[in-house]
Amino acid sequence: MIKFENVSKIYPGGVQALKQVNLEIEQGEFVAIIGLSGAGKSTLIRAINKMHGISEGKLTVNDLVVNDLKGKSLRRFRRSIGMVFQSFNLVSRTTVIKNVLASRVPDMHMWKSILGIYSKEDKIKALESLDQVGILDKAYVRADKLSGGQMQRVAVARTLAQDPQIILADEPVASLDPVTARQVMGDFRRINRELKMTIIINIHHVDLALDYADRVIGIKAGEIIYDGPAKGVTRNTLNEIYGGSTEYEREIGEK
Repeated sequence: MIKFENVSKIYPGGVQALKQVNLEIEQGEFVAIIGLSGAGKSTLIRAINKMHGISEGKLTVNDLVVNDLKGKSLRRFRRSIGMVFQSFNLVSRTTVIKNVLASRVPDMHMWKSILGIYSKEDKIKALESLDQVGILDKAYVRADKLSGGQMQRVAVARTLAQDPQIILADEPVASLDPVTARQVMGDFRRINRELKMTIIINIHHVDLALDYADRVIGIKAGEIIYDGPAKGVTRNTLNEIYGGSTEYEREIGEK
C-alpha cells in the first residue's frame, strides 16, 4: 500500500508542488493522475520512489517510511518499483533483449555485469517480459530499428523484467501517435489485471485515463480535486481540475 499523510513538497524558490496531500493506493490498483502542466502530477509520482524528496508529512510504501530511506536501503527499495518515462532511455545500438536484460544488472555480481554474462533465468525473464508486451519477435532486433511505440514497449518490458511490485509511469504515451498510445495503455491494463501489479500513470490524455484506468486522481495546484472511479468523472469534474484553460479544452475534447 502507498500512503501519503499530509505530504507537501516545496521546491527551491518557494514553489509549492504538493499541498497537504492525503492519499492511499492499494496493491493492484490501476490509477491515472490527471491535471494541468505544473499541477504536481510528476512530483506526486516521483515522491513515491523518492526521486523527489518531500518537504513535510509522511509517505509510506509497503510499511516502509520513504522519508527515512537512504543509501543501500533506498536502492533496495527502488528495486521494487519500476519506472517508465516519456523518453524510452534505450541503448539504440544494441539489441532489444540486451536493453531488457539491463534491468537485471543491479542483482548481478559486478564481474558478470561488466562482461555481460546473464544467467539462463535472466534471459528467460527478459523474453517473458517482451512476450507480455507483444514484441517477443523483436528480441534480437537492434533498438534503433524499432518504431517509437515499439521502443516504449521495450521500456515497459525492461521494467517488468525488474520484477517490481509497483510501476510508475510518467507521461509514457505523450510522444506516441493515438493508435500506438492506446496499444501501450492496453499493455499497462493487461499487466495490471494479469499480474495484479499496482500501476500509477501520470497522463495528459484525459480520454486515455478514463478509458483504461480504474481510478482517477485529479490534481490542481498541488491539491487533489478528485479521487474516485474513472467512470465517475464528469465534465463538471474536469472543469474543476482544469479550470477551463486552453490545455483543458485540448485534452478533454468532447468528453
